[in-house]
This record gives sequence, structure tokens and C-alpha cells, in this order.
Amino acid sequence: MQKNIELQNRNVSYTLKVSSRVRALRLAVSSGGAFAVTAPRYLSWGVVERFIKERSKWVIDAIDKLSAFPAPIRKNKKAEFLKYKEHKHIAQKLAEKKIAKFNMVYNFKFNKISIKNQKTRWGSCSKKGNINFSYKIALLPEYLAEYIVVHELCHLGELNHSCNFWDLVSVTIPDYKNARRELRNIGVTKNI
Repeated sequence: MQKNIELQNRNVSYTLKVSSRVRALRLAVSSGGAFAVTAPRYLSWGVVERFIKERSKWVIDAIDKLSAFPAPIRKNKKAEFLKYKEHKHIAQKLAEKKIAKFNMVYNFKFNKISIKNQKTRWGSCSKKGNINFSYKIALLPEYLAEYIVVHELCHLGELNHSCNFWDLVSVTIPDYKNARRELRNIGVTKNI
């Protein structure tokens, strides 16, 4: 259902999806600036509205940033990816720069860094030491992109999500739990 809310003196329209299958509120802004909220069935409208308003800066920033890009091409994801080669280049530079910065602490050996059109993940790391990122990391706030880079970098030391893995992440991103929470709130839940 379509709804409107005032955020930072702006009238913002969004799609509200209510589901009995979700347990937490999620906010997502996609290419074209489309804003969607997914809410558990048991939450009242007041709770949902308060949640959105608490994150109004992030919502407005994301809408402004993503409005510059056309809505995704649903039938041909490869065409969308090729259309945004510039983002691929920016994401590659961002990933290389951040890995160089954080790997000064970790000193892990890796094979190569690739930027892909990953549909359900922000990043991945293989046993061969290949680190992959979605080109969409270039569209994230810097601290979230840094968290994703560190997350995948730490898989070079621990290819799991054990306590040892999270201890590694916390060395350079002590506030990693908040970054994870924010990524979940914008609809990213896989392996982050």
C-alpha cells in the first residue's frame, strides 16, 4: 500500500508491505529512489512511523543518492550491471583502497578483488582468497561499505561466522553490530 510521511520537511511517499513472515522492520531504497518499508503484521502504525522518522536522515540521503539512477531493469540484470560500469569502477577503487587500509592491520594474503552484480549479497570470500563485492557498495554510506569490506577481509582468517571471526571484525570495526543492524534494516540480511 502507498503511504506518505514527512521527513526533514519533505513529503516522502513509500510502499508499505505488511507481512506475518518478517520479524523486524526493514527500510529499503532502490535505484530510482523508490522507498519501501516492510513491517511485521503485529506492529502498530505509530511504531512503524517512529522507526522511519528515527532514520529520516538515512532515508533522505539514500533517496537523494539513488534518485539519480534509473529504476533497475528487472528482466535483464546483466544489462543493468553493464549500464552502471561507472559504479563498477568506483566500487573497485573503493574496495581496493579500503582493503589496503584495513589489511595493514590484518596482513591477510588474498588473490584478487572483483566487483560483480551479486543479487543477494554485498560481498563474498572464497577459499582461494578471492574477494567479491557487489558494485552497489559504491552507493552505500562509507562506514557501511567499510564494514562490508572488513567483513569479507576477515573471512580470509576465518571462513565462518564464529566468535573468532567476530573478534577479528571488532579489531577495526568495534561498532560492527550497529552496521549489521542498519544493513538488515535496509533489507540486507544474507551473510552480513
